[in-house]
Amino acid sequence: MTLTPEQQAEIDQIRSQSNPTLRAVSEGMERHLYTAYPVLDHGFVRVIDYMGDDAAICQAARVSYGKGTKSVQNDEGLIRYLMRHWHSTPFEMCEIKLHVKLPVFVARQWIRHRTANVNEYSARYSILDREFYIPAPEHIAAQSVVNNQGRGDILTGDEAARVLEILKADSARAYDNYQSLISQDGQQGLARELARMNLPTNIYTQWYWKVDLHNLLHFLRLRADAHAQYEIRVYADEICKIVADWVPFAYAAFEDYRMGGATLSKTALDCVRRMIKGENVTQENSGMSKGEWREFSQLLD
Repeated sequence: MTLTPEQQAEIDQIRSQSNPTLRAVSEGMERHLYTAYPVLDHGFVRVIDYMGDDAAICQAARVSYGKGTKSVQNDEGLIRYLMRHWHSTPFEMCEIKLHVKLPVFVARQWIRHRTANVNEYSARYSILDREFYIPAPEHIAAQSVVNNQGRGDILTGDEAARVLEILKADSARAYDNYQSLISQDGQQGLARELARMNLPTNIYTQWYWKVDLHNLLHFLRLRADAHAQYEIRVYADEICKIVADWVPFAYAAFEDYRMGGATLSKTALDCVRRMIKGENVTQENSGMSKGEWREFSQLLD
């Protein structure tokens, strides 16, 4: 992970200050504020700001009632009910703003989640750093033969070494050319907005990403899943740790009902009922296609 001296100085200054506040405070999140957690070889995630906590979710759900004589157990039970029944607006009352440093190809996956506010480092105004994501040897894999968008077997030996050498050489050559385009021995070089076009997508960018908890949990459900691409999953995994400390009741319900749960079709649910009654259910008599049956069987296993 690489923080610029300016970024580290800013973090140190902010963490040295303590300001009184009347707003809701999550003690778990306070411990994470401004700390940069390393991800991949040069990336990081850090919390810039947040709003709300578990109580804010319950407050929104109980908007007509106020606190009354509720207990902590009531809060946890209410949040589990909201999660179980797919309520969304109470979770939208919490927000988080993250500073993320990530490879451009990961950012292009990430930005598909369009329910956030994003401000990205601009290579039109600034010069990009010579920092590229180079996978560790254990993450160099062949194309999967069963999944068109996934990895297969890990490459080893000469083939793995060849791939790594190509990635490193192409990255270095592209950046050398980028530098030469924007600097022509004292003469006016190519515009930065044009010079950047030749850089590979494994170069690092940075952005501020602000999102409410409901949409963040949807992001994590997809990107922290075991089937997600490794390079985005490790960011999601790091964010999961932060969210677990920020809103522990909400995150525990999320783990139970979303990450650890499953949604069944009407046909699949009927198959489960038939199995409970002792009937021998097969793909042929299930009413499912081969693909549906394979996924159903994997879910039960």
